[in-house]
Amino acid sequence: MVAIFSDKKEFIFKAVADMYTDVATHPEKIFHFPTGRLACLFVGYPAAQLDLLPAAAVESFAGVGYPFAAAAIGAGDTVLDIGSGSGTDTLLASTLAGPEGKVYGLDMTEAMLAKLERNAAAMGARNVVPLRGNAEEIPLPDRSVDVVTSNGVLNLVPDKPRAFAEIARVLKTGGRLQVSDIALAKPVSEKSRADPKLWAECVVGAVVEDDYLTRLRASGLAVEVLSRLDYFAGSVSPDTRRVAHGLGAHTVVMRGTKVAAG
Repeated sequence: MVAIFSDKKEFIFKAVADMYTDVATHPEKIFHFPTGRLACLFVGYPAAQLDLLPAAAVESFAGVGYPFAAAAIGAGDTVLDIGSGSGTDTLLASTLAGPEGKVYGLDMTEAMLAKLERNAAAMGARNVVPLRGNAEEIPLPDRSVDVVTSNGVLNLVPDKPRAFAEIARVLKTGGRLQVSDIALAKPVSEKSRADPKLWAECVVGAVVEDDYLTRLRASGLAVEVLSRLDYFAGSVSPDTRRVAHGLGAHTVVMRGTKVAAG
């Protein structure tokens, strides 16, 4: 993982926020990555689950897999969705956690958070709490959540060891993790990784799968891969498909448990 100075990191966060502001405010646009209900179906969401949600939540979906295959969320759980977007996963988690549970939807994109808030209100999901922030500095206390879920977000984070440490920090010991994310078969060049605009394309921010799993485990999280998916086969952009194929970019769906105290 390349070291990135704070000024470069700010540029990366801005590039990502700009991209997903566009997804939030112009869901009708065609992006270089799959979005909306068709993207949900492509990565494995059952149509019946999607039918439970407001259409405005699903239209701005930009996840890369189906983390709920891990079946990590139960009634009464406190859940953190890292990178909530407009609310597809946050709201699905709210139906699983139930009225006795709570779901924090964490996002750094104001337009997505505003859309999440509207969608939660439209669905009557009173157990949803929108949070502004990012994965490197989660604004929650230590050992405060039962489950962390995330979908296509951690690959966009510049400092992955810090983000993984934050996940371990907020999870209770024995807490659970369900993640869909982009991983690579071979590493990205330093030149490409230094271009902030390319981070928002979900490829250059990713790391080799073995390194991803090693870093999670080093943070005190026991993880296993449930499935893999050729996510970028769903892209309408020949350039994106070419770059992704060259790097062996793919979705990994994982589940895990926090095994270390802290």
